[in-house]
Amino acid sequence: MPFNLTKKYNDLLDIMGMSEAQRIESLRRIFNRDIQNNPHFIFNGKPIFPTPKEDGVIAMENLFNHLTRKEVDKEIHHREFDINRSQRLHWIRYHTEQRKADNMLYFSVAEPRSPRTYIYDIDERYVIVLEPQRSGSSYYLLTAYHLEGKDAARDKIMNKYRRRRLPNLL
Repeated sequence: MPFNLTKKYNDLLDIMGMSEAQRIESLRRIFNRDIQNNPHFIFNGKPIFPTPKEDGVIAMENLFNHLTRKEVDKEIHHREFDINRSQRLHWIRYHTEQRKADNMLYFSVAEPRSPRTYIYDIDERYVIVLEPQRSGSSYYLLTAYHLEGKDAARDKIMNKYRRRRLPNLL
């Protein structure tokens, strides 16, 4: 399991043949290294935090859940393991540190609930969603995921960028 700690962008984590406990342990090591225990987890010069605790769920647990599972029942907010999110967990730090220069989009959009800042890797079809805090001094990491399916998902992100992006990155 420690071998996943040596994976680099754009390799995928090897978690397919693992038991659920082994998979969670391996993913947790990546999450702890890159996010939870990383004092330099920043984007655009601002620190990134998990969203505040909801319904008694510890903030870091909630964030780990969002980064390794996807919602399969919107009515009850039930989430299940997502191989595509999980295999790319180590990409988050790479992208927030802005190590990739080509074919990247960084933009903010005024969404109905609150503004969002998007990091979009065009080549890998990978999206990271941040919520700027009201003070403007930090971000909440909401989620990160691989765009799946035909071009509809990519088109949705590109339409946000072309039609709705704010003039400045929040």
